[in-house]
Amino acid sequence: MEDVQKHSVHTLVFRSLKRTHDMFLSDQANPPPQDDTSEKFKMNVKTKDEYSLVMHLVKSNPQTYRHSTDGHRASYHDQVPKSKEIKLQELTYSGMDVMPVYDDDAPPPGVDDYPVMKAAPPSSTSQAVVLAGQQLAQVQRKQVAIPKPQWHPPWKLYRVISGHTGWVRCLAVEPGNQWFCTGSNDRIIKIWDLATGKLKLSLTGHISGVRGLAVSPRQPYLFSCGEDKQVKCWDLEYNKVIRHYHGHLSGVYALSLHPTIDILVTGGRDATTRVWDMRTKANIHSLVGHTNTVASVQTQSSEPQVLTGSHDCTIRLWDLVAGRSRVT
Repeated sequence: MEDVQKHSVHTLVFRSLKRTHDMFLSDQANPPPQDDTSEKFKMNVKTKDEYSLVMHLVKSNPQTYRHSTDGHRASYHDQVPKSKEIKLQELTYSGMDVMPVYDDDAPPPGVDDYPVMKAAPPSSTSQAVVLAGQQLAQVQRKQVAIPKPQWHPPWKLYRVISGHTGWVRCLAVEPGNQWFCTGSNDRIIKIWDLATGKLKLSLTGHISGVRGLAVSPRQPYLFSCGEDKQVKCWDLEYNKVIRHYHGHLSGVYALSLHPTIDILVTGGRDATTRVWDMRTKANIHSLVGHTNTVASVQTQSSEPQVLTGSHDCTIRLWDLVAGRSRVT
């Protein structure tokens, strides 16, 4: 009795794989045969799904419908160029011309229980709306005239002034254009000559960063505010602080002088805008309404009004006479 030769598992698997490959080599990469029944069923389902609302139009009198639409399009397109909407409508009509129509007595096989929602024939109102839309689509729109900006030569850097050791947070120019002042996180206020850019004076007094500066156009006063909750009035004839305005509960971030009235308006991190009498240091109003830091304050000369911008994403217009917000 002969001994059966033993092969490894790898050899047996390889042989089986080779036999399978040789057997189906002729059918490799060939698509499976098409089933006519399944294909017909698929076409019937798609037809009822996409064209069920307009099938009755074609089935009622397809020849008349085809000729009427062709005549309408021919007479219309001889004069008006085709638009995207009309091209899309022509594709829809051509698809309905070649679409198969089935009788209700002999439904396609396998789709007897397929739900179909039939709609009423389109009324004259809807057709008028469609025609009106087609006519409006042909109206040429006017191009928006964009104003051309006036050209001016690009600005060039004139001078770089350095001297602060921290972030420069604020700046104010003297009304006579003789000098300007800067405030920084180094707690120093520096006054510079506007023509030469040289340092004229350094004012120290704040114990934290300076966030706001304003120069009075009527008196030789400089007002400053900072993160140390202080609002100071500097007399530039003596270069000293002559007044302090106390009342803010946190850092003061914005400051503005009214152009015609001797009042000072400040806003800070306590979400409050305070109106001060410049001479008596009295707190005239405390304007409350913002829910976050007041970062910007502006005043106008026409009426005693104040505008404030806050980190709560709102801008408020205040009436100084009533001491309340007019518009938000």
